[in-house]
Amino acid sequence: MSDDLPHAAAVADAVGNADVDWDAFDSQSYFAHNYGALRWDDAAIIKIMANFFEVSLPANFIGHAIDVGSGTNLYPALTMLPYASRVTLYERAWTNREWLSHALEQPQRSWSRFWQEISGGRRHYSWIARPLELLADRAEIAKGNVFDLKPNRYHLGTMFFVAESITTRADEFRRATRLFVDSLVPGAPFAAAFMRNSTGYVVGGRRFPACMVSEDDVLEALDPVARRVAINTINSTDLRDGYGGMMVATGRKK
Repeated sequence: MSDDLPHAAAVADAVGNADVDWDAFDSQSYFAHNYGALRWDDAAIIKIMANFFEVSLPANFIGHAIDVGSGTNLYPALTMLPYASRVTLYERAWTNREWLSHALEQPQRSWSRFWQEISGGRRHYSWIARPLELLADRAEIAKGNVFDLKPNRYHLGTMFFVAESITTRADEFRRATRLFVDSLVPGAPFAAAFMRNSTGYVVGGRRFPACMVSEDDVLEALDPVARRVAINTINSTDLRDGYGGMMVATGRKK
């Protein structure tokens, strides 16, 4: 009987996605801390994902893209822009959807610097003269929970710092990761980023949960649904307390 107690305590202490009031998320605070300027670690992530999409998709490819859990981050959507006739910004929090709506109408100045990093030296991006205007034309903001994603809908996708940052439960992390990839059509390329060994994070004075995951955990989560998976680790530890770098997984849906 006593052998069951540690597991029971862990379950009792777990914070699931449904336990969090996501509509209380302080979007402006999160943007200012994370994306008010281009950081070196985001530049490293952009290089990985932009290079991946450019070698994975022909210049004339056009499809329906999805960015799951967009939050206050426009650069995953911008990186998919050359290949997308539509970009669905799929977001649960009301505050983040409001932020996205305003940002598409009046983008913050920092996104121009992000675009320079995305487009520099990449021929598929060179024809886009006004990326933020084009994104506003092609983007649709959709209210949605990652656990409600339907399979075989989108032709390419991104999910940045979502699956491990919405729960402390490993089963929910794995399910969110797999549902993201499964929302793509077979063969579709994807890029997903994860905080490594995150212990949780504070936004606007409010604490949010995280699931501690490593490269092996990401590989395990992706294995049933993805092929040709590559994981790159960025050794960033200066964004905030309580994490051990960032991981970028690229691949294709099985």
